[in-house]
Amino acid sequence: MAVMTRPLLNRRLAEFGTTIFAEMSALAARTGSINLGQGFPDTDGPEEIREAAVRALRDGRGNQYPPGPGVPELRSAIADHQRQRYGLAYDPDTEVLVTAGATEAIAAALLALVEPGDEVIALEPYYDSYAACVAMAGGTRVPVTLRPHEGGYVLDLDELRAAVTDRTRLILLNTPHNPTGTVLTRAELTAVAELAIERDLLVVTDEVYEHLVFDGTEHVPIASLPGMRERTVTIGSAGKTFSFTGWKVGWITASPGLTAAVRSAKQFLTYVSSGPFQYAIAEALRLPASYFDGLRAELEAKRDLLSEGLAQAGFAVYRPAGTYFVTTDIRPLGAEDGFAFCRSLPERAGVVAIPNAVFYDDREAGAPFVRFAFCKKTEVLEEAVSRLKRLV
Repeated sequence: MAVMTRPLLNRRLAEFGTTIFAEMSALAARTGSINLGQGFPDTDGPEEIREAAVRALRDGRGNQYPPGPGVPELRSAIADHQRQRYGLAYDPDTEVLVTAGATEAIAAALLALVEPGDEVIALEPYYDSYAACVAMAGGTRVPVTLRPHEGGYVLDLDELRAAVTDRTRLILLNTPHNPTGTVLTRAELTAVAELAIERDLLVVTDEVYEHLVFDGTEHVPIASLPGMRERTVTIGSAGKTFSFTGWKVGWITASPGLTAAVRSAKQFLTYVSSGPFQYAIAEALRLPASYFDGLRAELEAKRDLLSEGLAQAGFAVYRPAGTYFVTTDIRPLGAEDGFAFCRSLPERAGVVAIPNAVFYDDREAGAPFVRFAFCKKTEVLEEAVSRLKRLV
């Protein structure tokens, strides 16, 4: 019998194994631990939106293939949302594309816009699918590291400028930023925009946490800045805003040329998805401002609960300005290896977290940092805090 000598997995993906989220969620299930690793809520979103999905199913809307760009009702709702929130006008027929969550939007954008050999700048630490999608597109990822500073993380604009070369194709942004919770300021985004225009770069910006910003922080879409609308692909998602992460409804907004390019790749990934749920999310995007304000206030309170508990348990805490996540430094607890710490934490305290090193090219830079999710019931967070205090 002949022996195959060539590896089965292609070399672009050889460095990517099972995601850390799958590993840590399985560890949580096996040990009965509280899972503060993966960023999904433990309660469903608004009942009226769930009922809207049921109604769509019963009415036969979306049970067969929906239109390739997305159902018209959702594309119109997305366009209205961008206009009302940010003053960005998009044509729902030519400048909006519905995707299978933000993950597919990222993949389709990079597959469409990146040629083999192109460089893609990403803010490190970065969500793990970014690296895989750059690799699948044949691009070269170039990390620019957000660094801890005065209780938060900051972008070094000089380092960003130095990372741009003649081979740079695009900058992949994420704000509000997972995992650090950083929200890039208008001044920082203006500097990024000026660099993109100067060097003729595209920008793909992941803004799925746009509604989850705290302490009066402003979320600024880079597409709203001068000269950026025509060179920016903005990615949004319903999962984080409406707590229906399993529905996998995401979207992009961009100029007609960019939207057509991303659609060319997207049509050969899922083709279409989430039919009945698209109708429900169209209604969700039209919920009153009180819904979004209430969600933000609720999560801000949970952020404070978990952040304070982590500090009492001995962690150094970087209080996030947005997202679902708190990043901590484990060195005050006498530990330096986030992987080892997270793998032992279920036995030591009955809680699961994620080592931030998985989000870095430079694993040493991320080694002492660990991420906890606070998008859970208050009583779950209180129990987690109680358990974590065993570490003191």
